[in-house]
Amino acid sequence: MLRIHFSAGDLSRTRIAEDPDPLWETVLSLHQLRERRRDPVLDAWRRRTCPRGVRALRALSPLMPPRGYFPDFLTPAAGSGGFECGIDAVLSTPRRQLRTELRLLSARNALPGWVGHLADGEVSTVRRLGRALRQYHASVLEPAWRDITSRVEGDRSHRTGTQGRLGTEAMLRAFAPTLHWQSPVLCADYPVERDVHLHGRGLLLVPSYFCRRTPVALLDETLWPVLVYPARPPCPQAPTNPGTRLAPLLGHTRAAVLQVLQRPCTTSELARWAGVSVSSASEHASVLRRAGLVASTRQRHHVHHTLTPLGSRLLAGEPTN
Repeated sequence: MLRIHFSAGDLSRTRIAEDPDPLWETVLSLHQLRERRRDPVLDAWRRRTCPRGVRALRALSPLMPPRGYFPDFLTPAAGSGGFECGIDAVLSTPRRQLRTELRLLSARNALPGWVGHLADGEVSTVRRLGRALRQYHASVLEPAWRDITSRVEGDRSHRTGTQGRLGTEAMLRAFAPTLHWQSPVLCADYPVERDVHLHGRGLLLVPSYFCRRTPVALLDETLWPVLVYPARPPCPQAPTNPGTRLAPLLGHTRAAVLQVLQRPCTTSELARWAGVSVSSASEHASVLRRAGLVASTRQRHHVHHTLTPLGSRLLAGEPTN
């Protein structure tokens, strides 16, 4: 279990990353290429990987084992500024940090001899790492970057919309079941027991296309706190033939309304996307709100609606108790 402890001021400093982080996506996509329990959603992407990407994969794999620790210097904060900014930060990692983190990596992993040269900051080996990262990005990630960006932008829009209307705590609650917010602690399933204290620095939440099961955090708590989590899939449009599995329980229209509300919207938007009148949309939202499935808030002349964690779990077919 991972427990992230918030103190005074941390909520106001918590935000969603603006763009996909190319170096986090590099590490996590490489994990997916080596994953035995493969996610079928990524099958088409795997088929597109080319031999050049496979060569880079072999070079990078020792530094990024699919289970357990991998060095923090591979995912620097500068990566949020773009791939080349991130590469520059990786190649400029201080020698002390290289040695410390690669020593941690070697404690549980058999590493090839060149990793020792990397730990010493040997220039040719550092440049070799940079070439492998660039080759991997060009051959494996760039062909899929439009899909990656679309998924991350959709997730960010959803999260920041909830945060802007209902506040940061409401946004954190809406991460369920991936994350669990019990003020002042954010919890996530994690391979080891770990507590992270933010100490007023806030938290950067990074949506990721290739993060699939459990969120990922940096090990070094002196670095800026980051939590990488699976970006939610795009919100489907309301069904033209509302024969969803929830229709027998809620009714066809109300099931469609619940599905539309996977993305926060106003009453008029809800009416347009669900194909009903504004008054009908308002009435259905009220019923769902009384059932604890929808949260509504007024801003000036508009009422905004979003799913509660209970509503999200019901729609996803997950346990609601």
